[in-house]
Amino acid sequence: MFHKEGQTIILTTFFIVSILILSAQFYVTPLWLRWGIQIVAIAILILILQFFRNPKRVAVKSFDEILAPVDGKVVVIEEVEENEYFKGKRKQVSIFMSPLNVHVTRYAASGSIKFSKYHPGKYLVAWHPKASEENERTTVVINTPKFGDILYRQIAGALARRIVNYAEKGDSVQQGDDAGFIKFGSRVDLFLPLDCAITVKLNQKVKGAKTCIASFVDTNEKQKTI
Repeated sequence: MFHKEGQTIILTTFFIVSILILSAQFYVTPLWLRWGIQIVAIAILILILQFFRNPKRVAVKSFDEILAPVDGKVVVIEEVEENEYFKGKRKQVSIFMSPLNVHVTRYAASGSIKFSKYHPGKYLVAWHPKASEENERTTVVINTPKFGDILYRQIAGALARRIVNYAEKGDSVQQGDDAGFIKFGSRVDLFLPLDCAITVKLNQKVKGAKTCIASFVDTNEKQKTI
């Protein structure tokens, strides 16, 4: 199954690859060169197909958990100042996606969209410290029943030149559903409440709509046990 955002690129690539293979078959005489052109053309098609793959994921929905919005590797876990929306301290968890990862963005939690904004910007490498504030990006805030407002940010990288964001203010969204797509490698930042419990570690590989990133901590119950 392939993501709808890749349909045009897949069809165009298939058309070009078909022409290259047929042209090489009929017009390229050296056998080694003919095979070389055909193998490279097929390899390019396979890479495009695997990039736009969209495996079916059924999330086990829970108001007590924040699920990974994308596939990738956890590269940041720290307390930071989030200055665009919260203007205060939050726990940041960042997930880096290589070109080989599934690039579908999925809603990390169920709730309603309170904020959704696109920012044009630079194309620094996705792991650059300033990428979150200077690169092309989208910022989305979901109001959730347990965690309150959580923010996720799709960030373009050096190769990613197209961010697709489906979230619109006022939408009701379900955990694990399709929230967008980032083409050709990038990262997603999550900004979560300080009192939540982070359940992943640095360099851990995560799966969108499957891996729990953070769990809800009932501060009232915690105070009762002290």
